[in-house]
Amino acid sequence: MISTSAPFTLQQIGTGTCRFPSGVAIPTLTDAAVDPYIKTRPMKHVEVECIQFWPQEKGPYPGLVLLHEWWGLNSQIKDLGARLACEGYVVIIPNLYGRIGGMVTANAEVGEALMAKCNEALVLQDVNSCCEYLNTRDYVKRNIHGVVGFGMGGTLALKFACQRKRLRAAVSYYGRMIQPDGALKDLACPVLYHHAGQDAWVPAQEVDRLRTLAAEYQKRVDIRTYADAPHAFSNETRPDSYREGAAADAWNATAAFLKQCFQGT
Repeated sequence: MISTSAPFTLQQIGTGTCRFPSGVAIPTLTDAAVDPYIKTRPMKHVEVECIQFWPQEKGPYPGLVLLHEWWGLNSQIKDLGARLACEGYVVIIPNLYGRIGGMVTANAEVGEALMAKCNEALVLQDVNSCCEYLNTRDYVKRNIHGVVGFGMGGTLALKFACQRKRLRAAVSYYGRMIQPDGALKDLACPVLYHHAGQDAWVPAQEVDRLRTLAAEYQKRVDIRTYADAPHAFSNETRPDSYREGAAADAWNATAAFLKQCFQGT
């Protein structure tokens, strides 16, 4: 489902892949133009592998980094990337499992094991490099970026929002609370948190703590609760947890929130 206010259709969205080094300066378009060997020269650094979606009408547009669930960079998260691009954003989806082989799975036990194998600090470095990559593209507004994450990606979205000072918006779908509590002092942008009322993965106490700390540190955190929805209620490929009504409400709220955060940019 695409929000009724989306300015573009799926037919107007382009897609492609990209790779760039993590944690170091990203080559610009000018660098590529003057160095004929830039695409074939072996990289000395770990590369972030990504998929991109963008409106084909001339930009520039705000950029969004979309973070996948523990299933990996599968077709469902790619569909979400295309839908977000319809809202008027350049969307980049990094393979958060790229450092451990880039696996995709439909098995929950395997997904949980893959998530546990990730080095969180390095993954967050990769996410930050996504923003730096967007800053080298002439069709993306410089430092006008947001992050959207689901499940595991929702947890990372909250953590990243407390690390990148220039971030404009963060949306977390049923992510876990960041640790330690004091990290929320560094939250640099508005947050929209989608809370599944029947979530067995994110205890209600964690969401209450997020609400309390946001008030204590005077941070803008909008928590929306879907009382009868389980974890992963927005994942249409998981019929046991998908809730169409809650998913539509959350998507429309996300689209409106991002539009408000990027308004005037």
